[in-house]
Amino acid sequence: MGKTQVMVAGKKGFLHYVRKDFLLYLMLVLPIAYFLVFRYVPMYGVMIAFKDYNLFQGIFGSRWVGLDVFKEIFSTKEFYRAVKNTFLLNGLDLLVGFPAPLILAILLNELRSQTYKKIANTVLYIPHFLSWVIIGAIVIQLLSPKSGMVNSVIISLGGSPIPFLTNGPLWVVTYVLVGVWQNIGWGSIIFLAAISAINPELYEAAEMDGAGRFRRTWNVTLPCIRSCIVALLILSIGRVATIEFERPFLMGNQLVMQYQDVISTFVYRVGLQNAQFSVATAVGLFQSVVGLIFLLAAQFTADRFGERGIW
Repeated sequence: MGKTQVMVAGKKGFLHYVRKDFLLYLMLVLPIAYFLVFRYVPMYGVMIAFKDYNLFQGIFGSRWVGLDVFKEIFSTKEFYRAVKNTFLLNGLDLLVGFPAPLILAILLNELRSQTYKKIANTVLYIPHFLSWVIIGAIVIQLLSPKSGMVNSVIISLGGSPIPFLTNGPLWVVTYVLVGVWQNIGWGSIIFLAAISAINPELYEAAEMDGAGRFRRTWNVTLPCIRSCIVALLILSIGRVATIEFERPFLMGNQLVMQYQDVISTFVYRVGLQNAQFSVATAVGLFQSVVGLIFLLAAQFTADRFGERGIW
């Protein structure tokens, strides 16, 4: 009889929690609906990558061509250039842009003045809410070789203008630094949240042992938020094959095309402007598969080193 009661209670467990936390479950409806409508339902469109897609015939009416679209893509030099630039820019973003929010979060955590800390947070978060159209215009106004404010100051001081936006390597450096400036404040939020959850007694014990600020950061802060760092790093590695369109498109120009042309701009130029929708879909599928491979590889590496990762 007792065993039967336990089984019945187990069967009613889910409904019990739904009734108890009805509003919390109700809040999940919108995000679940979002992923179903905008992430899962459009997956049937992946078939376009394997068809000679005709806009008037539709997906199911278009002729099936198998892997011919992929063969066409992999035979073009422009595609390999776009892939190389995507990994280059995303790799530099990961190398420079990932530790920057972590360092900023640690520095903000060390501030004693709460007023100054709030002001610094607000100032650092603002760039995240600016669109890349605005940021691109600001960058051009500041760094343009002829009329930019920075070069105007350099020329007035007797120097030569620096081609920030027309020299390939300098453009890459500018691209990465502008990205860091735009994302560093927002990216530090998660690290600050993780740091705030650390038990203060650990810092007190380290201070009693004679540890300075640097030692407390190295021996207390970083080990306590290591799981958070690893999880975010894995997610960042998983996005290394995906690059946004606005940033390279708005900051780039014909003089730096060898560095500026990435997968997203390649899709826009070849796939959409030329109405080659099969090419655009095939490149998008390629990005997704490569991103998944990087994500699984990063998670496997984390598991091998004993870290929890993202699952």
